[in-house]
Amino acid sequence: MKRGDQVAAATPLFALENQNESAARREAEERLRAADARLANLRTGKRPPEIASATEQLQQARAMRDLSTANVKRQQQLFTSGFVSQAAIDDAQAQFKRDDARVKELEAVVVTTKMPARTDEIRAAEADARAAKEVVAQSEWRLSQRAVAAPASGLVHDTYFNVGDWVPAGSAVASVLPPGNVKVRFYVPEPLLGRLKLGQSVTVVCDGCAAPFAATIAFIADRAEFTPPVLYSKENRAKLVYLVEAKPAPADAAKLHPGQPVDVTLPAS
Repeated sequence: MKRGDQVAAATPLFALENQNESAARREAEERLRAADARLANLRTGKRPPEIASATEQLQQARAMRDLSTANVKRQQQLFTSGFVSQAAIDDAQAQFKRDDARVKELEAVVVTTKMPARTDEIRAAEADARAAKEVVAQSEWRLSQRAVAAPASGLVHDTYFNVGDWVPAGSAVASVLPPGNVKVRFYVPEPLLGRLKLGQSVTVVCDGCAAPFAATIAFIADRAEFTPPVLYSKENRAKLVYLVEAKPAPADAAKLHPGQPVDVTLPAS
């Protein structure tokens, strides 16, 4: 892309160095993946091997409780026959209570492993995931600003830097002039100002134009000014004039060049 080129909308105009922005986006994407993985983990509960391990421990505890139950019955029979003391029964009953408590503990553990995390933890993880998505969006926006495309079809009016130049932040790199932004600027003396109004049509002629074309008045200054020095009419140089701007149709605007002199004919009074 260079000065004087005609470009279509969305045509790439220029690109700035973007290594830092690309690295920032990759970092943001990795943080988002980590946040999503943590949220998914909290929603699904423990992993299958962890659930299987807790289930096996529960089965072992139930087996120990069954053994303790049988031992209590056996000690009671021996006590009735006079072979053991009351202390033996007490020990067997205590062992049964410990085994029964262990079974209940592991039953709760198995239920917990199959459940997702607590609601507050899931909400916090969801917030982290949303924040990570916003960071990714911000990093993508910053990266997209390093490569600029033409917002509309038009003429590359000027370029301000060459390839390899350092561009200060906020500086314009190129300017594009769409046909819809082309306007004819002319000055009229005060006696003729009353003949003009917004939306009125004027006739424009330029050197090299095949035929005159119309332009619609879009602006009339409300303050007078001295005749610009580029107007070399001796009769009007010292007089006050008013700036008027008129817009031609896009097809006619494409025939004009910025700064090109034109002749404007006002409508008859």
